[in-house]
Amino acid sequence: MPSWYDGGGPIKVEGGLKARSRRGSIGSTWWSRRFIDILERICDKGRLSRGRAYARQGQVLSIDLAAGEVRAAVQGSRRDPYEVVIRIEAYDEGRWSTIEESIAAQAVHRAKLLAGEMPTEIEELFAALGIDLFPRDLDMDCSCPDWGFPCKHLSAVLYLLAESFDDDPFLVLAWRGRTREQLLGSLADEPAADPLRVADVPFADRLADFYAPGATAHRPERRPSATAPDLLLRVFPPPGDLARTLGPAYRGLADV
Repeated sequence: MPSWYDGGGPIKVEGGLKARSRRGSIGSTWWSRRFIDILERICDKGRLSRGRAYARQGQVLSIDLAAGEVRAAVQGSRRDPYEVVIRIEAYDEGRWSTIEESIAAQAVHRAKLLAGEMPTEIEELFAALGIDLFPRDLDMDCSCPDWGFPCKHLSAVLYLLAESFDDDPFLVLAWRGRTREQLLGSLADEPAADPLRVADVPFADRLADFYAPGATAHRPERRPSATAPDLLLRVFPPPGDLARTLGPAYRGLADV
């Protein structure tokens, strides 16, 4: 039997981290499901299935998340737990300053984050800045001998990570390099954009056009000029025209 062979079932663990979901999919919020969708697109489906079983059995001993990195220990069939590392790009201070300014400029996004919610539009906000909120791919390692990608130990950690995102959406941002305390502290200090704010222009700068007439809603109708006799003729036609119009009735009035 080769020395690297990992046969048999895993060693049972007491007090391991267990997924709350006992069957079906894992992840209930839109952000955790977004992460799971990425996993199921790029990872081997068979090993993901075995990873879900590991996550539900409590084979994961610990998960530690830091900027750009997740480290975990998973108990397999060997005596020593396997070491798991999952890496993504963590953004620097300059990038995060730009992100926070964009969030602060959107009053709804800012209010939701300060209330502890993850606005659905935040992924689009990141994309507009040319960066990703969720990773497109993952740099992952496990100390087990399984050559599959990912192995069941990695898959178990990924599923439990998705459930932890359900509990605390700010872990998604912490993985990118901004903790909840840092982000909320920055947003609280940043003045919110006022959509009703009008630019304050000094009165002296407006004197030149202060008395200028406002624009009309439509172009005024141009009328041909007319003299006073012309206007009278429009109201009172000449006697000859009136006689022809009224006929005998006019002549009867004339005889009165």
